[in-house]
Amino acid sequence: MGAAALAVHPGALGDVLLAVPALRALRAAAGAPLTLAAQPRLGALLAALEVVDDHVDFDALGLDALFAPGGDRRPRLPDVARLVCWFGARDPDFARRLAALVPGAVVAPSVGAGRPVWEHLLATVGAPPGDWRAPLPASAALRALGAEALAAARMELPHPWLLVHPGAGGPAKCWPAAAFARVITTAAARARMNVIVHQGPADAAAAAALRRHLGAGVVWLVEPSLPALAGALAHAQLYLGNDSGVSHLAATLGVPSVVLFDPRHLAWTPWWIGAHVRTVTLAAAVEAEVEAVIGELLGLLR
Repeated sequence: MGAAALAVHPGALGDVLLAVPALRALRAAAGAPLTLAAQPRLGALLAALEVVDDHVDFDALGLDALFAPGGDRRPRLPDVARLVCWFGARDPDFARRLAALVPGAVVAPSVGAGRPVWEHLLATVGAPPGDWRAPLPASAALRALGAEALAAARMELPHPWLLVHPGAGGPAKCWPAAAFARVITTAAARARMNVIVHQGPADAAAAAALRRHLGAGVVWLVEPSLPALAGALAHAQLYLGNDSGVSHLAATLGVPSVVLFDPRHLAWTPWWIGAHVRTVTLAAAVEAEVEAVIGELLGLLR
């Protein structure tokens, strides 16, 4: 193995998961262990998914010192031969100072113009030929965590399971609860499907709205840990959700999915081809769109 490589991405869950093809290609091209500097829980997730070999807390690197050098503040970079940093690209002085510390360092924006984000990130690492978009299998350990979380939620129903995530990073990215409820109840009836609804820490409002439309028979998975959520997703046969980090996680794990997007945000669509992106009206439940989502979702079971 060669000298180690470091990738830097301080973004949220969905943003970091969009970098998975690039991280896989970087690891292969470097022929060396790859460390990811990110939010600690996201770095731990990508290590558990075996995308990277190790992870460090982004904040622990002290890269902000490169924006205004001076005094006793210095970055705390590990000894690496190759560095790709998806942070600080708008400041040419930052890029120059980082390259002085790690010669040949690539400093690139986390979003590119005119193409999907995952494709832009892949291009920044000079990817060698390879199938960098293949979904990732969940390990036995992650699947066991997911099974425990589902059992704690009293999910003891037979397959198939549809896992639904009605939340997103903000209310403006959420499909109306009435639309989700219509899809859930129709899919459950037509396909004899059991439904799990995931509620994350920021999803209280979306979950409360959906609860008002749903009766009994739906299992709620409330605020599992991120590894447990990954394991739970690995047990699902189908997934439905908004443009969100959870939807990107479902796609990363290869769960056949329908992901609902604002047409203005299509650059952030998942990289796995089995994630079916459908643009919808987020301000209202449009009957034709609801029917189209039902049809596409049920079509994935065939």
